[in-house]
Amino acid sequence: METKATEISTLGEFGLIDRLTKDIKLNNESSLRGVGDDCAVMHYPDTEVLASTDLLLEGVHFDLTYMPLKHLGYKAAVVNFSDIYAMNGTPRQITVSLGISKRFTVEHIDKLYSGIKLACEIYGVDLVGGDTTASRQGLVISITCIGDAPKDKIVYRDGAKDTDLICVSGDLGAAYMGLQLLEREKAASADKPDFVPEFGGKEYIIERQLKPEARKDIIAELDKAGIVPTSMMDISDGLSSELLHICHQSHTGCRVYEDRIPIDYQTAIMAEELNMNLVTAAMNGGEDYELLFTVPLYLHDKVKELPGVKIIGHMTKEELGCAMITRDGESEIPIKAQGWNHMAPTSTTE
Repeated sequence: METKATEISTLGEFGLIDRLTKDIKLNNESSLRGVGDDCAVMHYPDTEVLASTDLLLEGVHFDLTYMPLKHLGYKAAVVNFSDIYAMNGTPRQITVSLGISKRFTVEHIDKLYSGIKLACEIYGVDLVGGDTTASRQGLVISITCIGDAPKDKIVYRDGAKDTDLICVSGDLGAAYMGLQLLEREKAASADKPDFVPEFGGKEYIIERQLKPEARKDIIAELDKAGIVPTSMMDISDGLSSELLHICHQSHTGCRVYEDRIPIDYQTAIMAEELNMNLVTAAMNGGEDYELLFTVPLYLHDKVKELPGVKIIGHMTKEELGCAMITRDGESEIPIKAQGWNHMAPTSTTE
C-alpha cells in the first residue's frame, strides 16, 4: 500500500524542522543545546575544536536515479565524519542544511533524514541544527561537522618527513568501480521500464559507492598502538591527489609501489569487465574514504601489525618528486592529480 505523499508546503519550514528533529536526543557532553534556538551551544574546555563542511549538489555529487535517499543521507553525514577522523579527531556534532525543490515530498525528506540519523547513531554524533530553504536546482545538502582532539594528537597534512612510511587503510578503487557499474546499468535501463540491473556478485563495490564508512576503527587502532601519524588525509579525491597534497604541504617527494596498492577482488573483476586500467582506478577513482597517513620509519613493525592497514611506500626528499614504482621494479611513473576535480566543466571523475 502506497503512503500518501505530503507536500512540504503543508507543514511549512518550521513544521518540517520539528518533524525531522523531534526525536533527536543529545549524547555528547559538549552538546549543551541543540535544535530549537537561534544557535546550538557547545562547550569544549580542554580540547581543540575541529570543523569541516561539505556541500552536495544533485546532478553533480549524486544521482537520485540510483542513489536511495536514505543512503544519500547516511553518506552525506559519514563523509563529514571522515574529515574529522582524518585529523585524528572525534566528530561530535553536525548541522544539516537543505535546499529542496518542489518535486520532493515530506516523505522523501523523512527518508533522507533517516539515513542522517542512522549515521549519527552509529558514530555517536549529535545533530544540533541546520536550515531549510527552497531550491530551483533539485536537492542541495550542506553539512557542517564539529569535532575535537587533544592538541598534541591533531594530525595535519604538513608533517610528513623524508623516509616516513606511507600507509593506507582498507582497499582502493572499489567506490569508483561501483560508480561505473551504476552508470552502466543506468544507461542500459533507458526506455526499458522492466529493466533489471545486473548487480550479482558485485555487492561490495556498490556498497562502497552508495554507503561508505568512515574509518573510526583505524583511528582507534592507532591510538591503542600509541601511534600519532606525522600527516594524514582521507581519500576522497583519489590516492594520487591526496598524496600530492601531503607532499606539497610537507615539502617532500614520495615513492609508492604499484604491487602494494590494496585492491579488492570485485574491484579487479569490474575493471577487467569494463576494460579499464585497475591501478589507474585505484590511484585516481576517489570516494573510498579510507585513510592515507605517514609514520616515522622506526614504527615499521608497529604499524605493520595494525589490522586493515598496508604500507605502500615512503616519503623522499622534495627534489626527487612523486612517483609510483611499477610492478617489475624497473620503472618510475610520475604521480599526477587525476582524481575528482570539483571545478571541472563537466564535474566528473576523470
